Amino acid sequence: MILEGILQNKTGFHIRPAQLFMEKAIEFKANVAVRNEDGMETDGKSILGLMTMGFEYGSKIIIETNGEDEEMAANALLDLVNSKFGEE
Repeated sequence: MILEGILQNKTGFHIRPAQLFMEKAIEFKANVAVRNEDGMETDGKSILGLMTMGFEYGSKIIIETNGEDEEMAANALLDLVNSKFGEE
């Protein structure tokens, strides 16, 4: 399953959002890949990989999940992105 969102938290994808994303991703059995608009891709369960993506406020984030709970995983991760990771 592939879902797209826009990073809405003002501080971008720094260590805390990356950690929250990774922690949510590892709750699921599905494989999680994250891509940016340039096609750069990383494992959504790797905090280091997520930190290297260069996501900033307003960046498009593409979440692709594959596996038995892929729909639940994709929706939960997009919900996290849309929640601004609890930041204002």
